[in-house]
Amino acid sequence: MEFILLVLILAATATTIAAQAKPGCNSTCGELSIPYPFGTTDGCYRDENFLITCSSSTSTNPIANYSTGNIQVLNISLDGEMRFSAWRAKQCYLPSGNRSSGNSVSFGLNQFTISNTKNKFTVIGCDTYAFINDYWGDRFSTGCTATCGNTTDVVNGTCFGIGCCQTSFPTGVRGYNISLNSYSNHTAVWDFNPCSYGFVVEDENAPGYLCKCKYGFTGNAYLSGSNGCQDIDECKTLRPCNGTCLNLFGSYNCSCPLGYKGDGYRNSTGCTLEDQSKRFPYKEVALGAGLGFAGLLVIISWLYLVLQQRKLIKLKERFFRQNGGLILQQQLSRQERTFSQTPKIFTAEELKKATKNYDEDLIIGKGGFGIVYKGFLTDNRVVAIKKSKIGDQSQIEQFINEVVVLSQINHRNVVKLLGCCLETEVPLLVYEFVNNGTLFDYIHSESKASDISWTNRLRIAAETAGALSYLHCAASTPIIHRDVKSANILLDDSYTAKVSDFGASRLVPIDQTELATMVQGTLGYLDPEYMLTSQLNEKSDVYSFGVVLVELLTGRKALSFDKPEEERSLAMYFLSYFKEDRLFEVIESGLVNEGNKETVKEVARLATRCLKLKGEDRPSMKEVGMELEGLRRTEKHPWVNMDLNLEESEYLLPDMSGVYVAGESTSVNTAYDTMKEHVLNDLEKGR
Repeated sequence: MEFILLVLILAATATTIAAQAKPGCNSTCGELSIPYPFGTTDGCYRDENFLITCSSSTSTNPIANYSTGNIQVLNISLDGEMRFSAWRAKQCYLPSGNRSSGNSVSFGLNQFTISNTKNKFTVIGCDTYAFINDYWGDRFSTGCTATCGNTTDVVNGTCFGIGCCQTSFPTGVRGYNISLNSYSNHTAVWDFNPCSYGFVVEDENAPGYLCKCKYGFTGNAYLSGSNGCQDIDECKTLRPCNGTCLNLFGSYNCSCPLGYKGDGYRNSTGCTLEDQSKRFPYKEVALGAGLGFAGLLVIISWLYLVLQQRKLIKLKERFFRQNGGLILQQQLSRQERTFSQTPKIFTAEELKKATKNYDEDLIIGKGGFGIVYKGFLTDNRVVAIKKSKIGDQSQIEQFINEVVVLSQINHRNVVKLLGCCLETEVPLLVYEFVNNGTLFDYIHSESKASDISWTNRLRIAAETAGALSYLHCAASTPIIHRDVKSANILLDDSYTAKVSDFGASRLVPIDQTELATMVQGTLGYLDPEYMLTSQLNEKSDVYSFGVVLVELLTGRKALSFDKPEEERSLAMYFLSYFKEDRLFEVIESGLVNEGNKETVKEVARLATRCLKLKGEDRPSMKEVGMELEGLRRTEKHPWVNMDLNLEESEYLLPDMSGVYVAGESTSVNTAYDTMKEHVLNDLEKGR
């Protein structure tokens, strides 16, 4: 089966011109035209990234392959596009329940990027979930789910989750890996198609940048010398002048002969005979110019300084509007009566000085939304300064959302926003500085994992739960974090937890229990009910927190593509072991002793309740926080009665006041369409 994959060429021409090879070089391979900078032999291509391998000339129908020799090229256009014949991943189940091989496929390029708008990641199957991730590393990972009860449920021409699903992937991708999975074991004969497919296929137009000859020139912009861009002689081809025409390199000029006036252009005033009595004497003109030259220099210098200053002011004003400053001012002005402290508006000069002109040695984190620098303010405060990546309106709204959300939070376990700067090309956020990295670093680093004992882990979990409970229940307007994960939990020098990164958070009106939104978060932590219905509520944070609890217990990552299929999803792997009463086989080595064994078991039981498929079956974040605080107190003072009810334990929650520092983490934003309710039931049976 052949699928067309569109790849963007990093250099191309702006207009469609006839394919032209380098002089003395082959311009075709079979029916494929090969224009320069591509070529098939030494000296005929720009560099190794533009080498096309053509099969033996004795063949009646030679095949062109790109560089490696095994990726067939279907078309090359100087408009900036190359089409390949790509591969597809396939997985089938036999009536015996055995799975066929070949359930993954890889595709990688050295130079060119795969169009993220002209291609779609497509999955076909009736019990299939598939992932596509970066070929070269861990820069991205996304996927989708396709299910159906039987083939009659599938609607021809649609691809929204019933038998077929599609999703996009980020810009700049040069390769990918595709893997297929299913939820059921299929030990019985199916009454529908037992095969699943995953592939990348061409879809719609994509943006790019192209090579072209400058105005006034024509030819192939990729070739040099007499074979490349050549000057157009407008005087011969256009005859644009009514007077004298002078051809220039890339342009032309018209003038009138002596004794005539006008500009000489045919489509303008042309040339008319000049009145000789009104001609200026050249000597008088030269004398007047000389007398005024000194004063003119002074005026020009003054005007230049004034214009430069006004230009700088206008540039800052443009950046302020471009970065959503007016919207942010409106949002913050509504809060001034309610909150005693509002974020400070820093100047560009203040933050430039604080970061030593954004010295690379002061970078403390990089992620999907920007770069984080360590900064030193003039009042000796150490801060974290996040330089956002703004590319479209949705990201501007996300930046404003983070400022508005954080300005309403005052809690000791939430990182504190100090202010922002909107005068630069990209907006800057200033946070308190948290100096000990992320919880993710400590859990998954062999050298650091031993630094956080079980007592510290239990306290960090309780502090994080308390902060999330505050967001859900005690904030002036309820806040759903929407990206709870260990990488967004910072630790200070005493290992106190600080919840951070509110770029994806949402304010929930008090009269609403859930919101319909585009699914956003990080794979492995995403609430499956939220993924399938797009209905966001506070129980979505509860599920994500449950995954963090399992990370603290097991020391494993939430999603691991390098592990066997049954161990890739930490949540499902943990639940299966807990159900089989094999809990302590997955608990991190050295974490359990006779003094904490029962507490570990209770935390694990709490994690399984947080990971319930249906949100209504999960506890609230407040209940989770109180239970963890109760377990902390019981472990610290064993003589305390373990049967405290929720009301009696409520005072154990941490103080709902305080402050917080920002870090940066990479999130994968994945969008899904809402599916029918029975799909959720199928997922529950699979788990």
